[in-house]
Amino acid sequence: MASPPPPPPKLPVPGRRNILVTSALPYVNNVPHLGNIIGCVLSADVFARYCRLRGYNVIYICGTDEYGTATETKAMEEKCSPKEICDKYHAVHSEVYKWFDIKFDKFGRTSSPQQTEVCQAIFQKLMENNWLTENTMQQLYCDTCQRFLADRLVEGKCPTEGCNYEAARGDQCENCSKLLNPTELIDPKCKVCKNTPRIRDTDHLFLELPLLSDKLVNYINETSVAGMWSQNAIQATNAWLKEGLKPRCITRDLKWGVPVPHEKYKDKVMFPSTLLGTGEKWTMMKTISVTEYLNYEAGKFSKSHGIGVFGNDAKDTNIPPEVWRYYLLTNRPEVSDTLFTWADLQAKLNSELLNNLGNFINRVLSFVAKPAGAGYDSIVPDAPNAESHPLTKALAEKTNKWVEQYLEAMEKVKLKQGLKSAMGISSDGNAYLQESQFWKLYKEDPAACAVVMKTSVGVVYLLACLLEPFMPSFSNGVLRQLNMTPEESLSFCDDKGEIAKAKRPWDFVSAGHKIGKPSPLFKELKDEEVESFRNRFAGSQAERSSKAQADAEAKKVADKLKGTKLSDGGQKKEQKKQSGGSKSKNAEVDVTVAKLDIRVGLIRKAQKHPDADSLYVEEIDVGEEAPRTVVSGLVKFIPLEEMQNRKVCVLCNLKPVVMRGIKSHAMVLAASNENHTKVELVEPPESAAVGERVAFAGYSGEPEASLNAKSKTWEKLSADLHSNGELVACYKDAPFTTKAGVCKVKSIANGEIR
Repeated sequence: MASPPPPPPKLPVPGRRNILVTSALPYVNNVPHLGNIIGCVLSADVFARYCRLRGYNVIYICGTDEYGTATETKAMEEKCSPKEICDKYHAVHSEVYKWFDIKFDKFGRTSSPQQTEVCQAIFQKLMENNWLTENTMQQLYCDTCQRFLADRLVEGKCPTEGCNYEAARGDQCENCSKLLNPTELIDPKCKVCKNTPRIRDTDHLFLELPLLSDKLVNYINETSVAGMWSQNAIQATNAWLKEGLKPRCITRDLKWGVPVPHEKYKDKVMFPSTLLGTGEKWTMMKTISVTEYLNYEAGKFSKSHGIGVFGNDAKDTNIPPEVWRYYLLTNRPEVSDTLFTWADLQAKLNSELLNNLGNFINRVLSFVAKPAGAGYDSIVPDAPNAESHPLTKALAEKTNKWVEQYLEAMEKVKLKQGLKSAMGISSDGNAYLQESQFWKLYKEDPAACAVVMKTSVGVVYLLACLLEPFMPSFSNGVLRQLNMTPEESLSFCDDKGEIAKAKRPWDFVSAGHKIGKPSPLFKELKDEEVESFRNRFAGSQAERSSKAQADAEAKKVADKLKGTKLSDGGQKKEQKKQSGGSKSKNAEVDVTVAKLDIRVGLIRKAQKHPDADSLYVEEIDVGEEAPRTVVSGLVKFIPLEEMQNRKVCVLCNLKPVVMRGIKSHAMVLAASNENHTKVELVEPPESAAVGERVAFAGYSGEPEASLNAKSKTWEKLSADLHSNGELVACYKDAPFTTKAGVCKVKSIANGEIR
């Protein structure tokens, strides 16, 4: 079967507003984090969707930036070729952006043949127009690797006074943000072999920016006004110009890049360069919307160091993409740096989306959907003379002002303000419902109630339109509940008269229209979920990966424990002898528990595992000639200082297992709550001696069972069945305890007492 023909190219249309939207190209050295997403592709997507909503002829083009040092560095880390890295991460980026509802008209790659052709054509034009010059520069060369080192292949001490950061990159110090040259670093080292490189001369081609200065300044002066640039964009550009333009090196000593179409420089690659120097008629940038940094909790997002919440992480939280989009856009760092915190995400979801926006829409549609006698049986009522209803007229005036502010902000690409204006309509809608007391009007003044509900349904539709650029999946869901299709309904154009309807919101949805089935649009984010996410995404990607591996290994150990045959010290024979081979229905010992060799141990020394951030390594005295080495996954639950010199219960007859390179010869028992958010060590009584064996008795489930068990050195360990069905483990008359109190035993599994 033949594949369908490609869609025709989207071209400018005379007489229409034609807009090309693009953004900073995301780099392919890692999964994009939330700071990358809000800083480029998401912001551009919102503006492109707004343009489509308004009926403009718009095209949104973006792609992965695949050439350069960072790609080569990542390829070295993952032991593959730069092309394999680019193929891998282009697919990852595409998947992440698809989940985030980013709607590109074209998402390409800088390594494509078409890009190479365009780039080389620009280079040839620059050569013909004499904007390129040859020059010799000094660059760090690694004799071990036998190559010139590009800026990101060098690390050293930052030369900036007062900084002295030990791991500054050759292009920029991540600590003080100062732009650097690799030769400025103190004690530089090659990132590949860690040896000290030497300075060596190398020839390169430079773009003569000083000769282009007049053209560039004229372009910036005109465009910054016409395009309504933000103040921080103007300040950054002027600061750059004030320093004075210098010749810019456009070639690199790399293998991965666009080949330079010049015989002398055939072993080098060229970065894409300016369009002005070609003298050709390119589509030039008119409006630029820049952002500062989105920081993460107590630090910075970092793609190179793997710190923060990444695109795939957001998906794994099961928090819907519209919530992530909303939070990032309300927190967009348009003027200054902003901060991502899990608590702030929770507050914005629960108060702004759930209790404000979701509450308004659900109250309106649920009431309309009620059967006749309690509501309108899903049929939008007629509302003649709505404008004569004072409360409704006041709402219409407020709504119209919000729409005017929304349009003004969005045209200037002030996305944060645009979103705030749309949400203002929702807040006023809630107040309108409350003040009208529509539930009383339904019986007392049916005509007024019909006006309130028809107007409110219109406001619901208006919100679906205005919020579509920000939360497209939310808007689609609202339209489904309104029994409308996005393709037919999502529009807010001047020529269709839809903006004028903001003054008359009761006209948005016709009387007699049957709505769909209402349902909640947002779900509450609870405190325990927030705490779980904060712990889960702490540290770097590498640290999280180590933790995940350690958890997987711990689970593997636990699974082995379930099926491991453990020594029972002849206890089984003794039981048969005492019972005459018969089973006691009322006091059946749980053999799985009874045959565990659990002893009192004393932790002599505890320290963090050198290769796993979630694991402790303990030396535990269990009454033998030498202490046992034990690896425990307790770092996130119990502070290191609380692991020193304390008595614990230790499962000793467990097959040794290697955990992240260290063999563990036992398992420390801990008590957890049912959802495993709290874990504490089980402590034997102070009078219990190191090495004494512990026997836990199980029960058959009979209500009247009262169980006892004996062991070699313990006089009596009882587990008494209480009326609530729990077992309390005791030594003599003293119960086992945890930090929280008496240890009530439901079962022992995976090294935990429940």
